[in-house]
Amino acid sequence: MAGGVGLRAALYARVSTSDKGQDTDNQMQPLRRAARERGWLVTGEFTDEVSGAKRERPGLTDLWTAIDAGDVQVVMVWRFDRYARSVRHLLDDLDRMRLAGVGFYSLQEQIDTATPVGKAMFTMVGALAELERDLHRERVKAGIARSIANNPNSTWGRPRKDIDLTGARLLLEQGHSLRKVAAMVNVSYSTLRARLREEEEVAG
Repeated sequence: MAGGVGLRAALYARVSTSDKGQDTDNQMQPLRRAARERGWLVTGEFTDEVSGAKRERPGLTDLWTAIDAGDVQVVMVWRFDRYARSVRHLLDDLDRMRLAGVGFYSLQEQIDTATPVGKAMFTMVGALAELERDLHRERVKAGIARSIANNPNSTWGRPRKDIDLTGARLLLEQGHSLRKVAAMVNVSYSTLRARLREEEEVAG
């Protein structure tokens, strides 16, 4: 995790289009210095110059591509609000990193997932993210139930695509990545991941 020497580190910096006179290098320079001090190997630097509320961020997308490829062991940012557009976005992404075994370090907040406090934060993040997903599912179910009660002749939702989950699991056991298996069974990565997770929850 985020404290070891020689870890492959990705640095992420963002400035808003409204930040007059600001440059991502103002964040990158101290991030590079902090990485050197910890003995980390910087394998990628990712930057965006967009509003914090904007969903589409090329730099952040490229960062996650590197994470999914296994090229990153720890992500370092200048400050939480330079990374996330909302608390929910932060919780979701920190939980994804936790599940991927990727550490997180915020220079200004001094949050390092290698420390006891940082590990506790990761545990809380996972619990909060799961709680948020459960609450969201319950809100969706309640909304659909109300709509059906008010419009009993209407149909809701779209047909679920049939997926060969047994075949997908065999391919995963053979060592193929989840992203590659999704392409092989002709579904999106997120859909396959969600259906496998659903199957595990039912089995559990």
